[in-house]
Amino acid sequence: MIYKVFYQNNFTEAPVRENTHSLYVEAESEREVRHKLADKQFNIEFVQGLTDKQLEFEKRSEDFQVENL
Repeated sequence: MIYKVFYQNNFTEAPVRENTHSLYVEAESEREVRHKLADKQFNIEFVQGLTDKQLEFEKRSEDFQVENL
């Protein structure tokens, strides 16, 4: 399954919506996603599993790229 991860780069600052980034990760569960990203020191806000329709929509974006972790 592909997960969309919303995160902040800085752990020490309060989250600000304008500074939120996203990336896509292939994993079996949300727990596995968080485990794969643990060493990145991201402030993970939300992990969303994408349905087939959501994935098709996201693929239309030029920024869509599944991270290879």
